[in-house]
Amino acid sequence: MNISENDNQVMVDLTRVTMTYPPDVQALLNISLQVNRGEILFLTGMSGAGKTTLLRLISGIEKPTKGYIEVAGQDLGKLSRARLQKLRRHTGVAYQDFKLLPERTVAQNIAIPMEVAYRSGVFIRKQIRDLLAQLRLEDKYNTRTDKLSRGEQQRVAIARAVANKPELILADEPTGNLDADTTKLVMDLFLRCNETGTTILIATHDKTIYDQPGNIIQLENGSIMNSELPAGRDEPESGQDKPGMEVS
Repeated sequence: MNISENDNQVMVDLTRVTMTYPPDVQALLNISLQVNRGEILFLTGMSGAGKTTLLRLISGIEKPTKGYIEVAGQDLGKLSRARLQKLRRHTGVAYQDFKLLPERTVAQNIAIPMEVAYRSGVFIRKQIRDLLAQLRLEDKYNTRTDKLSRGEQQRVAIARAVANKPELILADEPTGNLDADTTKLVMDLFLRCNETGTTILIATHDKTIYDQPGNIIQLENGSIMNSELPAGRDEPESGQDKPGMEVS
């Protein structure tokens, strides 16, 4: 199953999604959201607002307490485990806690999603070299990831997320451990992915990256409080929806 074969222009579609953790912790409440193919969406809000939970639901790691989630027209609640795994091959996730394999090298970690997708060895090696060059980690190719700084680990996690040229990227606080110069490297990488048609959702506290192309929504206590366009972008005319995003 290749999600690019689906003609639906909506990549992510959430309908009245609620997520409650036992015993009664409400992470998300009645969220409805659409993100079109090729869009960039920034999810903002304080810690505990529900950003990470939202990304986990979209990636299929967790199931909502109520509501429906579709990715590229596929209802996640109705997919078998096998079909969900196939769908995940087209989704790159950069986790906030990295989830790297510490006993493996940088190259081995980045190679994982490409190996799962049966990419050729030539493709894998070239892609790893290219990504490390873009993120200024060329000298870390054979370094075990447990020997890296947190900022370096974060860049490796991002490289792994984009390595297999996914059609959807979910990034949870991808610049949390980075300085301004390295943040720019990461955002430039995301923008290059977006230019090829990749849909990107970024959960972030970092206001310095909001001037990138894309829409912004703010979460508070599990609910969508407002949505806006980045500074410097024109608001849509009165009565028109903002492009690529529908919030209710």
